[in-house]
Amino acid sequence: MGVVFTSTIKLDDAGQWYIEIKDAIDEDDARVEACFDLDEYEKKIEEMGNEYGGHIDEVQWLKDDNVPNVVLDELRVRMAEHRGKIEEERGEVITPVVEKKEE
Repeated sequence: MGVVFTSTIKLDDAGQWYIEIKDAIDEDDARVEACFDLDEYEKKIEEMGNEYGGHIDEVQWLKDDNVPNVVLDELRVRMAEHRGKIEEERGEVITPVVEKKEE
C-alpha cells in the first residue's frame, strides 16, 4: 500500500483557515496534525513523510463545505509563490508541468 496523506482545508472558530493533515495508513492509529500556515504545513508533512523513508506517494486535497472559494484562491496563490521560492533555491522544477497534447 502506498503512502497517502489527506490534507483538508478547514476554518477555525474565528474564520481563519488551517490545513489538517491525516495519515490514515493505520486506521486504528491515524495521525492528525493541524497547520496554521504553509511553512508549518511543509515541515509537518515532511516529518510525517520521514516516517516512511521520506517518500509520499500522494496527497489527497479536500476542503470542508464551509470553506469559501476566496480561501482556496488565497491558498493557491500562496502555494504557487512558495513552490517558486523552492524551485529557485534548488535550481530545478519540483512540480512537473503538464504539456498540452498536440492533436
